[in-house]
Formats: sequence, structure tokens, C-alpha cells
Amino acid sequence: MEKIKVGIVGGTGFTAGELIRILLYHPNVEISFVTSQSLQGEFVSDVHKDLFGETTLKFENLAQPADMIFLCLPHGESKNWLIENEKRIAPETKIIDLGNDFRVDEEWNDKKFIYGLSEFNKEKIAKASYIANPGCFATAIQLGILPILKQEKIEKIQCVGITGSTGAGKALHQSLNFNWRNDNISPYKTFTHQHIAEIEKSISLISETKTEINFIPWRGDFTRGIFVSVMMESDLSQTEIEEMYRYSYKYSKFVFVSASPIDLKQVVNTNKAVVYIEKVGKNLAVHVAIDNLLKGASGQAIQNMNLMFGFNEKSGLNLKPSVF
Repeated sequence: MEKIKVGIVGGTGFTAGELIRILLYHPNVEISFVTSQSLQGEFVSDVHKDLFGETTLKFENLAQPADMIFLCLPHGESKNWLIENEKRIAPETKIIDLGNDFRVDEEWNDKKFIYGLSEFNKEKIAKASYIANPGCFATAIQLGILPILKQEKIEKIQCVGITGSTGAGKALHQSLNFNWRNDNISPYKTFTHQHIAEIEKSISLISETKTEINFIPWRGDFTRGIFVSVMMESDLSQTEIEEMYRYSYKYSKFVFVSASPIDLKQVVNTNKAVVYIEKVGKNLAVHVAIDNLLKGASGQAIQNMNLMFGFNEKSGLNLKPSVF
């Protein structure tokens, strides 16, 4: 099978590094270019040292012709890049933006960005040319709430979640300092996290009920992974709810409903999400664990690429968890 040519714009961050790592061994892909404005001509493996000996790719300054481009730019910069490079990009080139530029405001010029929550937008993604890849916390939370919101009116959702340090990117600041992060946790952006907007938009598309969602994220003292606990009230029995979630993810390649308590190491280094349901009286808790860099970013982007090009959905994503 002829391979598609793929490019990565903004190639120095964690999500770009994970994209390169997986795409190097994707059976249907050839990496055409990786860009960096400041490191043009430098080896990619000098930045992503886990790729030493795996590739001789060098950073380029400008995008080259490609069938698919992944935008791994800081939030707010993808629109500017598209404006500056619009004449350089062929009309048939497909684009997946891993930033937040198009997750809520999906229309830009004549381009319609489809929200890339793979398990719930699969048919639209398969026909799309432009994808807005969901945020990491947004992915985990929505996997925990959308199945029940399709069936039952929920007026209030309370959610807490903890993420690894890679969720904050590579920029240097105190909360990423080892001496501060090690053996330490802290909340941030209480009730104001930027992913709430895209979650609220998804809820509005499937439920007529005005659902209030309150979310408190936490910084964890580990490098990667997200664990969220979503709390709601429901009159349904635990068995009914578990059946609802298993039916919702019956054909999913990556989301699994567990009958026993879950932990973060079940998903780290994979594109999987694991879900566990608990209920006491009317109080319902749905726990979800994902890898923030994979199912929460690069892995889901590759899953979406596979859908867009008609590849096997799991191509390049048969990854085993790092449990030790």
C-alpha cells in the first residue's frame, strides 16, 4: 500500500515528540517534514532523545507538500499559521490541529473543523478534511459523561482530575521544577479550566437539559497520565448504568469499561481509556484514566488520521501500558 506523506508543524514539544515516535512505525505513513523556527537544520533526535538511532530527520523552517499536516503549535497560534501558509498548503491537504483554536469556534474562512472526539464523532471524522483534536482533560471527562447524558437528564456534574507534568508542556516555570513537583500536588484553574468550554459545547449537542459542570484539576507528582472522577446523581441502578456504558463503547477500539477498580498505569503509554463505575444511593461516580499525551493528544490525533484515510483504526496504536 502506498504511504501517505505526513508533516508536523511545531515539532519540539511533547505532543510532537509522541507523534513522531508513533508515526515512524506507522505502516501507512512516511514523515515528510517536521518544522521548528529556531532549530532549522538540527536533528530531531537531538531534541527528542528517545528517538536517537530511530530517525535521521532534521527540523525544517517551512512546511513541505503533504497529505496530512498535524499542527502542534501553542494554543492560539494555529490560526495565524494557517493565514501565513494558506497559499503553500494544497487544497486537498488534510489538517489536524492539536491546539485549542478550533475546538469551540469550528468554522474559519471556508474551513469547517470537526471536533475530533473519536468515539462520538467517528462518521463525521471519516469524511472530514479538518479536525480540531480535543483537549486531554476534555477527552477523559467526556468519555465519562456522554453515554449517560444521551439517556438521562443530569442537571449538575462535579468533576476532579489529576494530570502529570507533561500536561503543562515544556515551558519552564515553578510548577514543573522537580524540587517543587516531587512528592507534591496542587489544584489549579479551579472552575475555570479552558477545556470546560468544549465539554459544554458537546453536552449542548446531545442534551436539551442545561447541565452545570464544575471541574477542579490537580497537578500530580508524576510525568504522564490523567485520572478523573466525575460525580452525578442518577435514579438508574449501577447495573443499568454499566450496561449503558458497555453498549456505548461496544465497538470502540480503545475505550473499555472495567468491572474492577482501575489505576493510571493501565493506560500510560497507550491510546486506551479505561472506565470504572461506582454508585451509592443516588450518587454516581464514573472514573476514567487516559494517557494525556496519547489518548489525550497525539494518540487520538493518529486515531483520527486513521479514520480520515480509511486505515485500520488501530494502525500504529497497538501499544502496551508501561506498568513497571
